[in-house]
Amino acid sequence: MSENHLSELRFDSLPLDESIRAGIRDAGFEFCTPIQASTLPIALEGHDVAGQAQTGTGKTAAFLIAAYQRLINTRSDSGEKRQPRLFALAPTRELAVQIANDAEVLGKHTGFKIGLAFGGTDYDKQRNILQDGVDLLIGTPGRIIDYFKQGVFKLDQVEVAILDEADRMFDLGFIKDIRYLLRRLPDPGKRLNMLFSATLSQRVMELAYEHMNEPELIRIEPDKVTADRVRQAIFFPSNEDKMPLLVGLIREMGQGRIMIFVNMKREAERVQDYLEANGIHAKAISGDVPQKKRLRMLMDFQSGELAVLIGTDVASRGLHVPDVQYVINYDLPNEAEDYVHRIGRTARAGAAGDAISLGCESYAIGLPAIEEYIGHKIPVANYNPDDLPELVKPKPRKRKPSGKRGRPGGGRPGGGRPGGGRGRSGGAQRGRPRK
Repeated sequence: MSENHLSELRFDSLPLDESIRAGIRDAGFEFCTPIQASTLPIALEGHDVAGQAQTGTGKTAAFLIAAYQRLINTRSDSGEKRQPRLFALAPTRELAVQIANDAEVLGKHTGFKIGLAFGGTDYDKQRNILQDGVDLLIGTPGRIIDYFKQGVFKLDQVEVAILDEADRMFDLGFIKDIRYLLRRLPDPGKRLNMLFSATLSQRVMELAYEHMNEPELIRIEPDKVTADRVRQAIFFPSNEDKMPLLVGLIREMGQGRIMIFVNMKREAERVQDYLEANGIHAKAISGDVPQKKRLRMLMDFQSGELAVLIGTDVASRGLHVPDVQYVINYDLPNEAEDYVHRIGRTARAGAAGDAISLGCESYAIGLPAIEEYIGHKIPVANYNPDDLPELVKPKPRKRKPSGKRGRPGGGRPGGGRPGGGRGRSGGAQRGRPRK
């Protein structure tokens, strides 16, 4: 890890309880990152913070350390059942799990109990843990609302409220759920509120001023959108050359974690099939992959057992995977902001990394908007078509019957989903850029 991204503020100079300092030492932290150095002194004095910083700069540790100190300062042994005193919302299951993992390390010596609530798996297991009582409640909005309405826990004892990646919550349509939950917390003046995000839009700030107590706005290099240590390049292949170029690039990269981003789930599957057929171990992760399978993929990717992880933009936010050496935009994204979030998977915590994009015939039209957003031209790289590898074509995937032909309602009681024609329409969309 590079130390160039650190500030001169040491954690041991902050007014922290010894149990928190022990967790910080366990995590291997000595100096604060800029976002930590700017926000921790404010939050430790009890003032609300809305923080913006590049992805991978230590926002999670910033709000967890401040939160733990607040909980220690107000700890009481009432003997009653534990109710959540910290309430943290994340837009994705993976980010919720990552926050909980970091909280386990930093809070190991505090004695506080952590509970997770996210959809897709472990419904009864999560419910039982929360029902037994937790100090920290971390999760996604839908599952938390589900348990709250069942009376599994109360929210009237929350002392710290955290919103992580708030802009992404807007993108995913969670704003009504967020407001529902925040309105059931104690008054903003009776709790510490922290909001962190890679970007702070006007709508996010409106949310902050509505549900926080005069938050102090902290921006760390807001005009420097992309990480300094990400080396960027773009190729301009024909659609025919695109897949051979991808395989050739991955073979040249050799050992190292590689994340590939595409715009559509079906294309992610196609890339996976081609890479596997040509001797490259790869898996596609998207929003509708079952949660247990998603977590297994991430564990295999982190351990190095899985060489290449392929994702849509659902996977580009909230994933913290250390030591990703390469990010490849197989498809240029449709939104310029997504380019920044994608390449933010590499060069995290001051490390160096490479982001390579393929500006093909279908998606190169989005390049001017991306370059305008990041404030500079992406260097152009060239290739020799004669040097591209010949590829083995993968076997066709076996698709499940759509249920529209031969079996009314797909054989399901009640006729299945209304208008369930996904199987027929999907092929017509293949390769077409979204509008």
